[in-house]
Amino acid sequence: MRIAIVGASGAVGQEFLTILNEKVDFPVDELLLFGSERSAGRKYTFRGKEIEVKLLQHNDDFKGVDIALTSAGASTSKEYAQTITKHGAIMIDNSSAFRMDEDVPLVVPEVNAEDALFAPRNIIANPNCTTIQMVVALKAIENLSHIRKVHVATYQSASGGGASAMAELEQQHKQLVEGEEPTVEKFAYQLAYNVIPHIDVFMDNDYTKEEMKMYNETRKIMHSDVEVSATCVRVPVMRAHSESIWVETQEPISVAAAHKAFAEAEGIILMDDPANKHYPMPLFIAGKEPVYVGRVRKDLTSENGLTFWCVADQIKKGAALNAIQIAEWLIKNKSI
Repeated sequence: MRIAIVGASGAVGQEFLTILNEKVDFPVDELLLFGSERSAGRKYTFRGKEIEVKLLQHNDDFKGVDIALTSAGASTSKEYAQTITKHGAIMIDNSSAFRMDEDVPLVVPEVNAEDALFAPRNIIANPNCTTIQMVVALKAIENLSHIRKVHVATYQSASGGGASAMAELEQQHKQLVEGEEPTVEKFAYQLAYNVIPHIDVFMDNDYTKEEMKMYNETRKIMHSDVEVSATCVRVPVMRAHSESIWVETQEPISVAAAHKAFAEAEGIILMDDPANKHYPMPLFIAGKEPVYVGRVRKDLTSENGLTFWCVADQIKKGAALNAIQIAEWLIKNKSI
């Protein structure tokens, strides 16, 4: 099994390396690393072997590659997709480039793994980080009763902006403590000691692109007519996204039934004991694989409503891990 990572030096690329190093049962006979001119030549250790990052080019470097895990931005994915896939490699892409293309499956293995089998262009899209953790939780409820509406407010960490955004948040705190003017480059405003209700660009309907991703991607992944209204907010947290979610289902669902569904669902850890202050928080979830769910309650405004809180590591489950789980599923089901 020959695996390639495109964007190896970025935050998600580094997480690909970390996870593959940890998953000793994941079959990797050869690992190839690719990057931009800036990162080409860097060396990383994988399973005791040093590997040099190659410059991504339009050539035959991907000949013989079985799976390419790509996270180098939408423009790079669009430019190099044919180069990566022309010799038969399956491209599992972490950018927004192909997510809504009809002939590209958008996959979260706990929800719609079988969709990965229909990939006529040899491209499988990894959803947006906020969508991934939400649909894992929604699937447990959908199994009990069809979800008609979702309202969600996100609390997204700096890690959503990549390694440089995390560094900027750290730098801002230091600068403010020292009485200096904070550096503001990655976000619209200073993030330290602040929250910013603005992630990605604003659309004509005054929702942001990030918010519309949650609407469109959820419907595609779940093969559903569910309506999703999102407000996405950047918060001064280093890593792991949180979401406050309200759902309206076709039939009423009790809190006990929801607890059971979450507890038994694949990829979810139920952490819900408010009397003992036991609920998910990014401080403790960063670096972990599952989606954590807590604060499950009946919605006071709707007989058919439930509300809950969920937290997941945006770089892990929200990006790199989900892509690797897609690859694992394909290998297990002998489609590669």
